[in-house]
Amino acid sequence: MNTVTTRYSTVGLILHWLTAILVVIAFIYGPGGSEARVYAAGRDADRQLHETLGMIVLVLAVLRILWRANAVVPQEPPAARWMTLSAKIVQRGLYVLLLAVPLTAIAGAWLTGHPLTLLGGINLNSLVSESHSVGASIAELHGWLGDVILWLAGLHAVAALYHHLILKDGVLASMMPRWLVRSKATKD
Repeated sequence: MNTVTTRYSTVGLILHWLTAILVVIAFIYGPGGSEARVYAAGRDADRQLHETLGMIVLVLAVLRILWRANAVVPQEPPAARWMTLSAKIVQRGLYVLLLAVPLTAIAGAWLTGHPLTLLGGINLNSLVSESHSVGASIAELHGWLGDVILWLAGLHAVAALYHHLILKDGVLASMMPRWLVRSKATKD
């Protein structure tokens, strides 16, 4: 049975927008900077929120990948080959980063000898032997990847707006909640 749809499912919409919102909030609350700054007592609340959101993003990323493997998704509109290829590269890059950013945070923390501390005082202690210099390098990579995911998500958002405002091809509408998308009938 070949099912055609013009919209993502409710599950797809929830996973997409919840992930996007949590990534932005995690970025805002990321303590950033030196190890001493990140693990300073005065930064505990921000770090705990950041680490909790990061773990949730990791779980959501795995769920999104599993969902996407079996989901019926809207067919891509006709577009120039470079646009289709660019869209696939950005989408796959975002999925890779949704896994890599939290995993580098976990590895960096554990290798530098710090547990992950989630909200509610839940500690996820290291499952690996300490290697401070390797952990510090991975933690630095985590910071860079955090910046990259924001830039790539921004590019993704600009492309969605381009599809909506210039191409008017329904790409953005397919990923928006129905209550935000006015039907053509109400415009006419």
